[in-house]
Amino acid sequence: MGPGLRRDDTEFVATAMTSNSTLENITGTILLAGAGKMGGAMLTGWLSGGLDPRRVAVIDPHISAEITALAAKGVALNPDVTTAGQVETLVVAVKPQMFREAGAKLKPFVSDKTSVVSIMAGTTIASLEEVCGGAVVRAMPNTPAAIGRGITVAVAANNVSAQQRAVADALLRATGSVEWVDDESLMDAVTAVSGSGPAYVFLLAEELARAGVEAGLPEALATKLARETVAGSGELLHQSELASGTLRQNVTSPGGTTAAALGVLMGEPGLRDLMIRAIAAATQRSKELAK
Repeated sequence: MGPGLRRDDTEFVATAMTSNSTLENITGTILLAGAGKMGGAMLTGWLSGGLDPRRVAVIDPHISAEITALAAKGVALNPDVTTAGQVETLVVAVKPQMFREAGAKLKPFVSDKTSVVSIMAGTTIASLEEVCGGAVVRAMPNTPAAIGRGITVAVAANNVSAQQRAVADALLRATGSVEWVDDESLMDAVTAVSGSGPAYVFLLAEELARAGVEAGLPEALATKLARETVAGSGELLHQSELASGTLRQNVTSPGGTTAAALGVLMGEPGLRDLMIRAIAAATQRSKELAK
């Protein structure tokens, strides 16, 4: 293991190298349906990871200037079935409420050799199979994918081959790390924890700043302190080998200021109970939205 690399860093580098190799060896067309923030982030990651732009086609009724510029590099924009080529993987990144309408238009691009990778919240494998066909991978990324620091959880249908899964993994890993599960029912809790999770962290920064103002700090300073504290602590958690609980304990001196604050946050009822309730509510809503 090289100096400064943790074991999981080494494993990530090895996986990233494998993923890049997979991207470089793709011979069919990767068809991206929906090039908004998440779809656009994935496309940027693919091209940065070595995917030949000529292997990529984008379908979106509202192509941005940034995506339009990629046409000069070979990315095909809004092709029809006859010009798209053999679609190896269809990546569905449209809004879930648009899926039924969009999916019917995408189905002609799907053959019995096509895998369908969905990053739509609440859309089940069964629905994807019904509307689009193909060998389905259901995935849930989160918004840090926009800076290459996302976490995606994926589950594959039984008819997804090892090669199709490898391509899906490479495409998803272009925006961060990837975890695979075997049980699709876990995706509701995944959505609640990591899919919605960035909003909880942003709320923490928001309320930390507000509390700072209540304690007498100027608003601009409180906002700066909260923002940098949350961002820096997240990076420390990312780089450290220590568990989050250990990192918390390392900041907490007995009888000190941190202990006083944690006595409130960890009291009854405290943050633990509130977070359990929040995740349960998000999980239930994900189940209700499933289609």
